[in-house]
Amino acid sequence: MGAILIDAFLRRGLVGPEKVRATVQHASPERKPITSAKIVLGSDNRAAVHGADVVLVCLKPMSVGGVLDEVRSELSAETVVISIAASVTTEYIEKRVGPNVPVIRAMPNTPSMVGEGITAICKGKHAAQKHVEIAKALFDAVGRTVVVDEKHMDAITGLSGSGPAFLYIILEALAEGGVKMGLSRELATLLAAQTMAGAAKVVLETGHHPALLKDTVTTPAGCTIDGILELEEGKLRVTLIKAVVKASQRAKELMFVDEKA
Repeated sequence: MGAILIDAFLRRGLVGPEKVRATVQHASPERKPITSAKIVLGSDNRAAVHGADVVLVCLKPMSVGGVLDEVRSELSAETVVISIAASVTTEYIEKRVGPNVPVIRAMPNTPSMVGEGITAICKGKHAAQKHVEIAKALFDAVGRTVVVDEKHMDAITGLSGSGPAFLYIILEALAEGGVKMGLSRELATLLAAQTMAGAAKVVLETGHHPALLKDTVTTPAGCTIDGILELEEGKLRVTLIKAVVKASQRAKELMFVDEKA
């Protein structure tokens, strides 16, 4: 996700490649650059953060604390720390980065790689509106951005963070249905993908409730209602609800809290 974001920032001209420093746990000359701009990867986190205006933390939840402890001395009230680590709270980060450092928590999703992502952001207690606007401008480069209360972030992780995986399963199943009925796999996948993309765009552009839009497709005694009956008997609706609930609950458990937390 870090590479996806950096690529988007560079394409949009939000930052020049000479201003970007990126690190990984183990850097080597053989490792490929993470973006088309050939951003060189390092492993010295303190050096990368030194003098930075914005620090983007793209880590697994259990790695956040150790890295923040490492770079703490390089951070100040003039540095905006933006974390995309699932489940890691702004309070946890603030304890690691020191007093008065503005913290923004974000949850983007993988469709960001094609500019169709959705990112939810919330601010910590030391972040001002100007810091929220900085984060919003960055994540707008990969899709849409919404500002929310932090209490909703785990649910957002379960819905839009995990949601693409759920939708890929649905898309694959629709395509398999087309194959079952004699379509080529290539054609069936194209039909399923464009249908899903188009339906989503109708919801976004009309603002109509999905149930209302469903009814516009469902004619009396037609074929669609028979298909919907199969979905209801298969409990697709409740299964998807339970998938979001389960993923959201898991998001609450991801953060590793050590003795310093």
